[in-house]
Amino acid sequence: MQRWVYITPLLIAIGLGAVLFTALGKDPTKLETARLHDPLPAFSLPALLDKSHTLTEQDLKGELALLNVWATWCPSCQVEHEYLNELSSRGVNIIGLNYKDERVAATRWLTKLGNPYKFIIYDEQGRLGFDLGVYGAPETYLIDKQGTVRYRHVGVVNHQVWQGIFMPLIEKYQLNN
Repeated sequence: MQRWVYITPLLIAIGLGAVLFTALGKDPTKLETARLHDPLPAFSLPALLDKSHTLTEQDLKGELALLNVWATWCPSCQVEHEYLNELSSRGVNIIGLNYKDERVAATRWLTKLGNPYKFIIYDEQGRLGFDLGVYGAPETYLIDKQGTVRYRHVGVVNHQVWQGIFMPLIEKYQLNN
């Protein structure tokens, strides 16, 4: 019995060490993308600004687009919003996915900060977000002309992310389509 008193902490320490060792070298900002290279999941949700208009996955087909998941409760979304406005003014096609938010607050946000989105899907319950594998906001997906998810970025889109990640991918998928 006395032997287990000494062995148990040692076994726990070895197990914990093995778990921590396997995590070394992994980038914590790189999360699995369940939908990578798959079509967008089927959905039918209202538009944020026109609740009588219903949007579906078909609305995201036809041209390369960024699908930006955002919410008014997300401080990082406010950080990236000015840059999204800049990208939109340069002609970048950005679709919004307002995630688990209040319609009135989201509408007020856009009035105050500007609207960089071609249109905005209102996902009040988070169903589309769940189907996409959204962990939180902001997240931005690159969607090709066929409506296929080509990339997922977790976190703020800024100049560095745009130049280093999205621009090369956009060039690649524009050439391949």
